[in-house]
Amino acid sequence: MRVFVAGGTGVVGRPLVDALVGHGHEVTVSGRRRDGFPLRERLGVRSVLMNGLDEIEVGQAIADAKPEVIVNLMTALSAPARDYASWLEVTNRLRTEGTRFLMRAARDAGTRRVVAQSASFMTQPGSGSADESAPLYVDGPGPIGSHIRANIDAENLVLTTPGIEGVVLRYGFLYGEGTAIGPGGDIATAVKAGDMPIVGEGAGRYPFIHVGDAAVLTLQAVDRGSPGVYNVVDDEPAPQADWLPYLARLLDAPPPRHISEEEAEKQFGVQAVYYGNRLPAASNASAKAELEFRPHFPSWRDGFREVFR
Repeated sequence: MRVFVAGGTGVVGRPLVDALVGHGHEVTVSGRRRDGFPLRERLGVRSVLMNGLDEIEVGQAIADAKPEVIVNLMTALSAPARDYASWLEVTNRLRTEGTRFLMRAARDAGTRRVVAQSASFMTQPGSGSADESAPLYVDGPGPIGSHIRANIDAENLVLTTPGIEGVVLRYGFLYGEGTAIGPGGDIATAVKAGDMPIVGEGAGRYPFIHVGDAAVLTLQAVDRGSPGVYNVVDDEPAPQADWLPYLARLLDAPPPRHISEEEAEKQFGVQAVYYGNRLPAASNASAKAELEFRPHFPSWRDGFREVFR
């Protein structure tokens, strides 16, 4: 099967491309830089430079590859930024403009299925344990609301383009090699330095997923499962008050301090309050039922131990 992985040089794209090749698929990978291309090309993968915000480049790349399936993993989250809102700015555009360009090109090329990345940490506070139908926090403050609305725009484009089977994968917080919660990653570094506090009661329930498990589920979504939206998370939603001290112990770091919601918003931004103390849990029941998802790390506890052993 011909598969085009847009943004395939990122943390999920790298193991996904390896798995696609291992399953005999003919793979084309796009990226903004050639950094990740040489290794992929040695595996027989075709590589193409593509700016996801350039409609002509997107259209040409898809027309040349003629993919039966497109996997959209385009983000700009590896680039540093001065604050949370500016860090998300280009990714939000890739979700809206970039997805629109990609879906037009997919329709024109006769693509059968599009599998697209989204996020599982978008649920309205107070929603309880959340499946994919739970209300989303579209009126969230500042960068929270704008990012969630951009994700919803992308999801709607994927799910409603005529003639295409749209599959949306709402990844949880990724951990493992190359992520913020991996050796040398931003969050791991902050925890080790004692610079990441517990907000309020630390009641925010993080949906975690190891990058390897995210790649495996994405591979499965390429050729199975009904169109729709799926949470790609492990079996154990993690309150910040549990996972942050656990990670600190693994890293031989000082126990995280506690700060109030007001202090957290002032020091880090509104997202620290939402994620740290108000985020509801997310369920993976649909992915297990429809996509036969069986995570190698059903609990973040085991996954964290493996990553930081």
